[in-house]
Amino acid sequence: MRGFTCLSKVFHSHSSYSKLLVLCSVSTGGLLVYAESNVESGKQVVEQNQPESKKKRVVVLGTGWGGTSFLKDLDISSYDVQVVSPRNYFAFTPLLPSVTCGTVEARSIVEPVRNIIKKRSGEIQFWEAECLKIDPENHTVSCRSGINDNLAGHNDFSLQYDYLVVAVGAQVNTFNTPGVMEHCHFLKEVEDAQRIRRTVIDCFEKSVIPGLSEEERRTNLHFVIVGGGPTGVEFAAELHDYVYEDLVKIYPSVKDFVKITVIQSGDHILNTFDERISSFAEQKFQRDGIEVSTGCRVTSVSDHFINMKIKSTGKHVEVPYGMVVWSTGVGTRPFVKDFMEQVGQEKRRILATDEWLRVKGCSNVYALGDCASVDQRKVMEDISAIFKAADKDDSGTLSVEEFRDVLEDIIIRYPQVDLYLKNKHLLEVKDLFRDSEGNEREEVDIEGFKLALSHVDSQMKSLPATAQVAAQQGTYLARCLNRWDQCKSNPEGPRRFKSSGRHEFLPFEYRHLGQFAPLGGDQAAAELPGDWVSMGHSTQWLWYSVYASKQVSWRTRYLVVGDWVRRYIFGRDSSRI
Repeated sequence: MRGFTCLSKVFHSHSSYSKLLVLCSVSTGGLLVYAESNVESGKQVVEQNQPESKKKRVVVLGTGWGGTSFLKDLDISSYDVQVVSPRNYFAFTPLLPSVTCGTVEARSIVEPVRNIIKKRSGEIQFWEAECLKIDPENHTVSCRSGINDNLAGHNDFSLQYDYLVVAVGAQVNTFNTPGVMEHCHFLKEVEDAQRIRRTVIDCFEKSVIPGLSEEERRTNLHFVIVGGGPTGVEFAAELHDYVYEDLVKIYPSVKDFVKITVIQSGDHILNTFDERISSFAEQKFQRDGIEVSTGCRVTSVSDHFINMKIKSTGKHVEVPYGMVVWSTGVGTRPFVKDFMEQVGQEKRRILATDEWLRVKGCSNVYALGDCASVDQRKVMEDISAIFKAADKDDSGTLSVEEFRDVLEDIIIRYPQVDLYLKNKHLLEVKDLFRDSEGNEREEVDIEGFKLALSHVDSQMKSLPATAQVAAQQGTYLARCLNRWDQCKSNPEGPRRFKSSGRHEFLPFEYRHLGQFAPLGGDQAAAELPGDWVSMGHSTQWLWYSVYASKQVSWRTRYLVVGDWVRRYIFGRDSSRI
C-alpha cells in the first residue's frame, strides 16, 4: 500500500502526462498490471434565454459511466452540450460495497460533475434535475429540478436537442415481490451504501441493549443478502470482514449471534463467472461461515421475516432477519418505459438500440449502459442480400473466393459469424462450405449458403450490465460524433448488403477486459481475457491496482488509496454518521 501512495505523489506532480499506475505483487505469485487514466462535466424552454448557436445541440441524460465517458471524449468545440442528471456527481459504483462498511468513504469515490466538465476546452452546461419525459417528435425533453421547492424560481423546464444521449442507468428490479420496496435495502447509489452502513451499526447497537433475549439478538444480527451476483457476493464479503475484523472487537458480547446469509435463486453464486471462480467463492464462504442458500426464491418480505420457497422441495420457509439487502438485477426507469411506448418498443423489457447505439425507431436518439441493450441483427434476416452481394457474376452459386471477398464485412457487421467460426474451429472459409458428410464444396447455391450459416445466430449474446460496457459505449459514441462529417463523406463501416455504399461508422464492439469478485480476507477472484482465471491474495492486489487506476481523477485516486491504507492501519470506523 505504501507503494500506491508513492506512485500517486509522483504522478500527481506530472499531471500533464498520461497517467500510468503499476503494481507488482508476490504474495501468492507474481502479477503485474498497468492502466492508463486520462483525467479530465410554469415551464421554461431553456433555449429561449440562450444565444443563437449554429452548433448541433447534444443533450446528455445521466452522469454515470456511459454519460461521463461520453463527455470526457466528445469534441465539445463542435457541439452545444447540455447535461441533465439528478446527481451532480459521478460515482465509482464498483466500490459501493466497500462504502457500506467504511472500507472506503463515500466522498472518496465521487467526483463532482462540474469538476469534470470544467476541465474540457469548451463549455458544457449542467443542470441538476430529473428527466420526466422524452418527446421524440418535437425533439424535446421535459425535466424537473429536485432542489428544495422553497427556493425561488420554477422547477420545471424543457430542453431541445438535435441529438439525445440517454445514459440514465437502471433502477432496482424487485420482480414485483411484495414487501421488497418497503423493507429492503438496495445498493445502486451512494446514498444506498450510506444507509446500509448506518443500519449495520443500528443492528449491533440494538443487540447489546439489556433485556433482549438470545433469539432477539440473533434476529437483529442476521444479515440477509438476496442475490448471489457480483454485487451481492462482494457486499457479503465486505460485511463479513467488517464484522469479524472490527465490530466483534467493540461488541464482544454479541459476536456469537452474528449470521450472514446469501440467498440465490440459481444453483450457484457468481453464475456469470467461470465455474472455477463460482466454486472457489462457495468454498471460501463456507470456510468463513457465510451461509449460501441456493435454489431458493424469495416470495415476500415483511417487517421481520423473509418468506422464501425452496425450489427442490417446494417447501416455504420463514426466515427472521435484522437487515435485508436486495441485489437481484436491474429494471427500466418509468420515463424510459414511456419513451419505449412512443417509439414502438412497448413489448420489450429494455430499450433496444442498433449496433451503432441508435435507439430503434428514433434516428437521433442514442442510449448507453444499463438502460438499453444492443439488438444485434441476425445473419439469417439478411442472408439473401448477403448472397446476392457476394455473387458477383450472378451465377446463382457462390464460390469460396466470392465468399472470402465479403467475409471481412460480414464479420464486422455480424460479429456472431466470427464467434461461430472460432467455436467450431473452422480455420478456413471452405470448412464452412462442407456438406453434411464433411466433403468440401467449391460452390454453394442459396439453400446451401443458408444451411452453412443456419446456426451462426446461436452465438449471439446480450452485453452484461456492467460499468465497463457503459464506459466503452460512451467512448465509442463520442468518437462517432467527433468524426461525423469525415465519415459521412468517407464511410469507415462495413458495406450495406441491402443497398449500395457502406455504413458511415464501424458498429460498436465490446472488448471484455475481465471482471473481479472480491471475496474478503484480502482474497479475490478474477476472470481475465484469454480464459485466464486468477484467485487468491495476489488477485486482491491486482484488484487494488486496477480499481485505483480506473478512478476518474487523481483526487479520487488519492482518496481511495488513502482509505485503503487507513483501514489497514486503524481499521474501519463504526460511527453512525
